[in-house]
Amino acid sequence: MNIPLTDIHKTALEVIEKEQNAIKALRHSIDKSFLNVVTALYTSKGRLIVTGIGKSALIGQKITATFNSTGTPSIFMHAADAIHGDLGMIQPSDIVLCLSKSGETAEIKMLVPLIRNMGNLLVGMVGNKDSYLGRSADHVLLAAVPEEACPNNLAPTSSTTAQMVLGDALAVCLLQLRGFTPADFARYHPGGSLGKSLYLRVSDIMDSCLRPVVLLHTGVRETLFTISENRLGATAVLDEKENLCGIITDGDIRRMLEKSDNPYALTASGMMTTAPKTILYHELAIHAYRTMQSHKITQLIVLKDSRYVGMVHIHDIIREGIV
Repeated sequence: MNIPLTDIHKTALEVIEKEQNAIKALRHSIDKSFLNVVTALYTSKGRLIVTGIGKSALIGQKITATFNSTGTPSIFMHAADAIHGDLGMIQPSDIVLCLSKSGETAEIKMLVPLIRNMGNLLVGMVGNKDSYLGRSADHVLLAAVPEEACPNNLAPTSSTTAQMVLGDALAVCLLQLRGFTPADFARYHPGGSLGKSLYLRVSDIMDSCLRPVVLLHTGVRETLFTISENRLGATAVLDEKENLCGIITDGDIRRMLEKSDNPYALTASGMMTTAPKTILYHELAIHAYRTMQSHKITQLIVLKDSRYVGMVHIHDIIREGIV
């Protein structure tokens, strides 16, 4: 079977264009009703209950996850399960967000009166504001689209994209109103590289037992031994009062040995790089990584209260899965 690659390319671009148009059309949905919903969610003492059926239910689960990760407590309730007992999860102060393209599905028509009887604020995210859900909701978030990206204008494609974008718009508006910070984000995302980059500090990942040190007068042999023993590829150089004077890497020693006529006469003071790159003990580990990357080095001197306490190596960062 010959696959018409040019037709596939054309179809893929048409899908993207149709969904772009759907998103652009949402600009008209950021209206008074949208602002009222944001205000209601911001001032609510309860949670946001998100519900839907079919593809809208899948988008609802994503929206729920986004709200939870950005500081708005949210629970997903499948519309079909709701009418078979899950309505019990709705508390008096909760707000219900119901997603439906048509606003006319049987489960939605059965669910809406039950929510209304419970007295909860009902927000409908719907493609047709004149639908049953559109007429019944306290507030309507209009997710109408010019057409689905499906060539038959049937499969939920542009419409589900519109629902997701409207959900993101709500979540980000609430995030800003609450002054949600990267530190807050880290509390809700402790796993994975993203979470670790937001909370792991240099002190958490460095091996505090490894503190390679030589003094200014230390010879090349002992310096090499110190570097090898500590497995960090470098050693700090201190003076007699333990003030930091410089750093010597194994690369520094190799270069000096190549240049020197009498390598065994070398001392740390003649091999070190002065003004080494440092990082504070309490700094985020991701900052250490970025410093290493920008200066093309693999370790940093770690300082605590201006005193040398050890080194952090790029392997420490990679081992923790921060990058």
